[in-house]
Amino acid sequence: MYGRDLPSHEQLAEYAPANLSRVYSREGRVVDEFATQRRMYTPPDEIPPLVKHAFISAEDKNFYTHVGFDIVGIGKAVVDAAQGQRLRGASTITQQVMKNFLLTGDRKMERKIKEIILATRLEQTLDKEQILALYLNEIFLGQNSYGITAAAETYFNKTLEELTPGEAAYLASLPKAPSDRHPVRDYDTAVFWRDNTLREMAENGYISSETYLREKELPLKTVQSGDYPSSRSEMPPRDYFTDEIRRQLSDRLGEEKLFTGGLSIRSTMDPTLQAAAAQALRDRLEEYDRGIGIYRGPLETIAPEKLAEDGWRDAMAGIFLPRDIEGWHPAVILEVGETSARIGIDGVEDDEDGHFLNVAEAAWARPRRDGRVQGKATKPADLWSVGDIIMVSAVTAEDGTFEKWTYRQIPELQGAFMAMDTQTGRVLAMQGGFSYQSSVFNRATQATRQPGSSFKPFVYAAALDSGYTPASIVVDAPVEVETGAGIWRPKNSSNKFYGPAPMRTGIEQSRNLMTVRIAQDIGMERVGDYAERFGVYENMPNILSYSLGAGETTLYKMVAAYAMFANGGKRVEPTLVDRVQDRNGNTIYRHDRRECVDCQSDTLLEAREPRVYNNSQQIMDPVTAYQLSSMMRGVVSRGTAASTVGKLGVPISGKTGTTNDSKDAWFVGFTPRIAAGCYIGFDTPRPMGRGAYGGTLCGPVFRDFMEVALEGHGSFDLPRPANTVLVKIDRFTGQRLPDGASGSHVVAELFRAGEEPRVGEYGAYVDGGFVMGNDLLLFERGEVPTETINVQGRTVEVPSNPTFGTMSSGGLY
Repeated sequence: MYGRDLPSHEQLAEYAPANLSRVYSREGRVVDEFATQRRMYTPPDEIPPLVKHAFISAEDKNFYTHVGFDIVGIGKAVVDAAQGQRLRGASTITQQVMKNFLLTGDRKMERKIKEIILATRLEQTLDKEQILALYLNEIFLGQNSYGITAAAETYFNKTLEELTPGEAAYLASLPKAPSDRHPVRDYDTAVFWRDNTLREMAENGYISSETYLREKELPLKTVQSGDYPSSRSEMPPRDYFTDEIRRQLSDRLGEEKLFTGGLSIRSTMDPTLQAAAAQALRDRLEEYDRGIGIYRGPLETIAPEKLAEDGWRDAMAGIFLPRDIEGWHPAVILEVGETSARIGIDGVEDDEDGHFLNVAEAAWARPRRDGRVQGKATKPADLWSVGDIIMVSAVTAEDGTFEKWTYRQIPELQGAFMAMDTQTGRVLAMQGGFSYQSSVFNRATQATRQPGSSFKPFVYAAALDSGYTPASIVVDAPVEVETGAGIWRPKNSSNKFYGPAPMRTGIEQSRNLMTVRIAQDIGMERVGDYAERFGVYENMPNILSYSLGAGETTLYKMVAAYAMFANGGKRVEPTLVDRVQDRNGNTIYRHDRRECVDCQSDTLLEAREPRVYNNSQQIMDPVTAYQLSSMMRGVVSRGTAASTVGKLGVPISGKTGTTNDSKDAWFVGFTPRIAAGCYIGFDTPRPMGRGAYGGTLCGPVFRDFMEVALEGHGSFDLPRPANTVLVKIDRFTGQRLPDGASGSHVVAELFRAGEEPRVGEYGAYVDGGFVMGNDLLLFERGEVPTETINVQGRTVEVPSNPTFGTMSSGGLY
């Protein structure tokens, strides 16, 4: 009767428990974990005998001899129940496996009978080692640890092979009551049951009497008591990079498979470059915030009555605070004095005198009251009250000795940074904000913002593929465009017009009017085709203002698109993951689809390495990619990024971008090997103030990162396409110069063979079809003559030539 309609015990032969998935850096270091149950499956033949013997001694000493149930134990349990005592288990390990996997945990006699029937069937299906492995991998051992391998790491930060007899005995004592045998909170109880298991191991002949006596005298040292570092502390805190892996793999593989599949995820992260990206972005955001100089209040507040003695430590431990900022510590104000405040610092022990924060260390932070910014703080009470939680960092001398604590504030301004390999698409670093624990919103992949002038290279790329050359002359003069909202009059950021100039000048100096004329001439449909081909937009409207970056996109898409400029115009898909393997080591995802010629050969000549064939799609003419990269090097060497990125002193291509009222600032740049980009702006867009440009805000971030990334970079040479020639061009006028010409005005431009101008010639003249400016003469290396006029209450300079008209606001730059 009880044996009918029971679950199938045979399915346990295909046991696949919920396993945690691990993320590794490209060097093989564990950097994150994803799990619903923290479990690491260990096969039967890899479980050490010591661990098996400990659990057998604690749970079922007749395991290797019974047929699935212990008749003597059951008899004792029945007698106890008949005498009115609580029904106890008397379950063997095999019975526990059946209860855990196939039955409920109630204590009814009917369930016990079914358990015995299934246990007997299981013993006839699997051998003892397989049954024991099922038990040891499934059992809950406290601290969110399922299975012995996870528990060994959680309690001792050790592998199973590294466990001592005492440590194995402690783990074996946990299944019955893990919450009542905590190694710190219930230390005496934990030691009692550890010693009880050790005694059982000695009586069963698994350890010697000498080992038993020695181990029971040792203290119980664990991670929880601070004797060993935790495995989690050896991993970096979760950041924007690994959280984006979680998001993308959840979409690709499914959340259940990611969190329970025991996957091995080899990421593309370079830990050194990731740290450099985070620090570079934080430094610039904090520098801006200090320049604004406004104190925005405490992170949290603790009630004064909770601060007594060390009560503040417990209070802070229960508050989620950003603890992932290198060198920064949350601190609470304990006392407020005349010139300094006594503080308690999270994770830092008090010294004899305590820790103090001088108000002079926060002199830049002006308090705000009733919505108005006050003057400089002169005493701690101007800023802080007892119980306020703030951030501090240590200032050290050149020899590393501590000097003082200084006040730090998480900026309101936010941003993102990303770097990737131009050949493979591997994302090397990604920082989606100032601090992941302060804001998990990833501004590299989730924030859609106007790219401003950083979009212009796509206009120039479309033009170069439409018959333009680097020597083409484009008019820089006023234009008017009729739109549904009225007349749009774009302008240059300098409020000046410069007359005719070569294309190179237009991109180096970020001339809006030249860009608009080019886009008008070749057509916005063609510009949109390039933007969509490179993945910047999906369905870009044919609106002329989009040529100046009026649409919205992400930093992730922009950096990937620039990488295709860098690699000669080949399609490359950005990826944060190189490879994903399942719990059995089978590869279920691999990013790199390139073919390795000769890799499958039985023999390989010593003098020849395997050839990797790049089968990527060519989405842009290599000549155009070279010409564009060359012109964008001018942006860095003498254009809008010269004062920041140009300080690196190496040939880097790039483009700045700043939107109307400086609401968004960008810089995206590349070498032949690395493409990287930065975006900075308030999450709710608003002006960032005077001097906030892509070159001044994002340029320093890119520069600081590249100082680290360029170590061992190698050649910066751009591969020169076939059937091309380099000729000397005057970069101010676009005139072809003799081959021997030299000077700061001379630049070597690449042309397709047969398309280069003759010495003394100029490139084709382009006005975009606009009437204003089409009668201008060429000017020699200078600006168009201008005059000062008053426009809408502002003094601006405009060309003296009457056909230029006046100017107004509008456009991005």
